[in-house]
Amino acid sequence: MSDKVAILGAGLVGSAWAIVFARAGHAVSLYDGDGAQSRQALARVGDNMRELVGFGLLDDADAALARISIAGNLAEALDGAAYAQESVFERADVKTEFYAEIDKVAGADLIVGSSSSGIPASVFTEGLDCAARCLIAHPINPPYVIPLVEVVPAPWTADAAVQTCWDLMLDVDMAPVRLTREVDGFIANRLQAALLWEAFRLLEAGIATAEDIDKTISEGLGRRWTFIGPFETIDLNAPGGLQDYAARLGPGFFEFVKQGEPAEPWSEAVIAKAHGERRNKLPLREQPARQAWRDRRLMALAKHFQEEAK
Repeated sequence: MSDKVAILGAGLVGSAWAIVFARAGHAVSLYDGDGAQSRQALARVGDNMRELVGFGLLDDADAALARISIAGNLAEALDGAAYAQESVFERADVKTEFYAEIDKVAGADLIVGSSSSGIPASVFTEGLDCAARCLIAHPINPPYVIPLVEVVPAPWTADAAVQTCWDLMLDVDMAPVRLTREVDGFIANRLQAALLWEAFRLLEAGIATAEDIDKTISEGLGRRWTFIGPFETIDLNAPGGLQDYAARLGPGFFEFVKQGEPAEPWSEAVIAKAHGERRNKLPLREQPARQAWRDRRLMALAKHFQEEAK
């Protein structure tokens, strides 16, 4: 397999993927229809790489950055690449049009993973010559410090393409999970949707403030969820394991769920309420600094897990 990887789309997700592959030693060709976006992405990548060095998550930022080049067009980006990671705008029509362009210039062995966060690959790859080599490889941003990637084949994706993508993700130190079939939203965003729905419902009902709902996760449930998931959590929380937990608490949980059955989208009023609380806490002008703080905390956590694994 060629060590060249094409990154298609140079926004926040695409540039983060460039770090993942360059850090692992791959030659990366970065392409965006907007050349200025590509140049801005390269500068952002350099800044992020230097942050990673500071946390001991990258040995040499200059060497890793030197592996990334900007492609002038799509054909140049894909030339000689064995794998492409697509991260263009999250809209079905945009992806459909872009994949038609990929199909015109893709090599016979090119595998294309999409960063789509909820649109299945079958929506934008049907009928393409390269369809059997297209699938979802959805990260949690930024993937250079959050290793999860959801690997989701379309009905026509070849098993060999899925396996190659899986192996590549392991090779670049990602933590892939495989869905057996397509479902809107995949795993991560379906779980997040359920949690967000209940959070908005509690806020709208006046049960708690947005800050206290956030704190319930950051100071409570989220502490466990950084290293174990929901099934292991409940398995460890009852003497007889998961089955015992379900017998004790399952009926009560079902009653909670029945009370919050979604009937309509989040209301404009509750969105405004949550947004107002957040702006009182964090004016938009301060958001970039807070985002940088978040990413540094994620780097520190990634370093902790790296040390624990030794």
